[in-house]
Amino acid sequence: MESSTPIQPYGSWDSPISADSLVSGVSTISEIKTDGDRIWWSESRPDEGGRVAIVSMQQGGAPREVTPPGANARSKVHEYGGGAWWVESDSLFYVNFDDQRLRKVLPDHSELLLTPEPPNGQKWRFADGRITTDGTWCICVREIHHDLDGLAIEPDNQLVAVSTDGSMEIKELVVGADFYAFPRPSPDGEFLAWVQWNHPSMPWWGTELWIGQFHEGQIKNAQKIAGGKDESVMQPEWSETSDLYFLSDRSGWSNLYLFNPQGDELIIGGEFDIGMPLWVFDQSRYVVLSQNKVVASVTTPNGKSYFATTTNLIPAKWSSVHQIRALDNEEIVFLSASHTKGPSIIKGVENQRLLQEPLPHNLDEKFLPSPELIEFPTLDGNSAYVRYYAPAHPTTRAPESEDPPLLVLAHGGPTGSSRNELSLALRYWTSRGWAVADVDYRGSTGYGRSFMNELNGKWGVFDVADCVAAARFLVSKGLADPERLAIKGGSAGGLTVLSALSNYDDFSAGSCRYGVADLEILAKDTHKFESRYLDRLIGKYPEEKDVYIARSPIYQTDSIQSPMIILQGSEDAVVPPNQSELIVNALKLKGIRHAYILFEGEGHGFRKSENIIEALESEYSFFSQIFRFEPFDDIDAVKIS
Repeated sequence: MESSTPIQPYGSWDSPISADSLVSGVSTISEIKTDGDRIWWSESRPDEGGRVAIVSMQQGGAPREVTPPGANARSKVHEYGGGAWWVESDSLFYVNFDDQRLRKVLPDHSELLLTPEPPNGQKWRFADGRITTDGTWCICVREIHHDLDGLAIEPDNQLVAVSTDGSMEIKELVVGADFYAFPRPSPDGEFLAWVQWNHPSMPWWGTELWIGQFHEGQIKNAQKIAGGKDESVMQPEWSETSDLYFLSDRSGWSNLYLFNPQGDELIIGGEFDIGMPLWVFDQSRYVVLSQNKVVASVTTPNGKSYFATTTNLIPAKWSSVHQIRALDNEEIVFLSASHTKGPSIIKGVENQRLLQEPLPHNLDEKFLPSPELIEFPTLDGNSAYVRYYAPAHPTTRAPESEDPPLLVLAHGGPTGSSRNELSLALRYWTSRGWAVADVDYRGSTGYGRSFMNELNGKWGVFDVADCVAAARFLVSKGLADPERLAIKGGSAGGLTVLSALSNYDDFSAGSCRYGVADLEILAKDTHKFESRYLDRLIGKYPEEKDVYIARSPIYQTDSIQSPMIILQGSEDAVVPPNQSELIVNALKLKGIRHAYILFEGEGHGFRKSENIIEALESEYSFFSQIFRFEPFDDIDAVKIS
């Protein structure tokens, strides 16, 4: 680097990435689907209150929004949603967020309401639908919430057939299991395949694949054909000739199989994962083309993405692939991202052609170098992984005597993983002279089932210790300043933050977004999907109540010395606001410096542009005050109590 390069202290560099640039005019593509030769996708628009619009594009034509003005295509099934829309014969079927009713938008742009107002005492939610071959029925998941004089009654989940003609007829097809996903009618109209599971399992631990005969709006002769309590089966798909494919991790890795009554056939297998944890509906990690040709999206433990066929692995040229679909059963389209470009729609595997891309960020790519995936030793002599992002700025450097501050990121879930793609929210920090460590602690996905299962019974232990170990490892390599270590996480990652600040003294500050403070309360007060999640992560409740108390940060506040900022949505049904309020009250009583911001109308995660901006700028202001940086940005200083 030339001696003329301006020298500024780490943390105060003059970054071109503002919090406003993350949301202003930005729309993020989150799902793609195909219908014949037409491509459809969903756009999340922070500038429009976080609503999700559905856009369609004929090949060679211009994109157009198909959802009516103001419509918000979001499902609340499982609270996390996904699979809120699907297409068939140029018609869009979508769930509107405000009332959760199912609608059909016809090719002439007229709209047909398909589901009625639910009866008194019930609220209905729909997701993950498909249309039968004859076009008569829309088969989807329905979740029924009961409102009976304030009594806590668990919602009912089922598979239903909704008439597509606007008569508002609904037939219950399959009931009895706690959860359902992937209802997929066969092309010949004879069968329905689906996935189901029961408490206390989560879909990444154990699911069952079922098929049944579909006749006159009823399911007959239903039978389980794969899966169990220790096998996760996902994404059943039919070929044109009604052969049934599915994903299973029975080998320890999520691979692709073809159903055969005499013994399932491994189609694409190896020490890599095709499937991902089913936090949201309608994931598509492979496609079946004509003549039973299959193409899958593969993630390897070294962090590389590939397309897999029955014969070889093809580098994806993108750091992550979110969804893969097919045009006319012949050509591949997929949604992918890199470390320099956000989610984009690409056509073709061998000769990839960009069809739709996000708003250009116009940043010098020297701000966006790819991270290094590092395997590091854990405190107990095992290993975990971290994506290390060094401070990056093409025209600024720090004094040679200075090591950068480090922001450790603890991902949510905890069954999840670090993001291997462009995040301007992350680059907001590196462009200002921070190093960032995005940790894949034991329990993370993408490294096989055994690595994921290491967190069983150890949540609040291994995740915390591994974040600490990652920070210490990077300090030992001269990549971070030991006096300026911060940790940030949301949801399950928030528990990791709180526990790290309670049990270790490595971090000088923390940011907790809608984090878990009291595991006992969470076990008794959360939504159905995760209500038994802790059985395996912590232990059975109330039988192992003592473990819940021992792991809960709210009972460890006496040992907290480091300041923290807490951010929370007022309408969060996954981690209710009382969790954040508990920790805030404890910090007040102990006199620990803190900031608390409650975002009205937000749920589990922030969608509105003004709140996304305030959350990020508040964190930066908070850390700047704690570490005595002089922020480059002209931002409001967050109030620290």
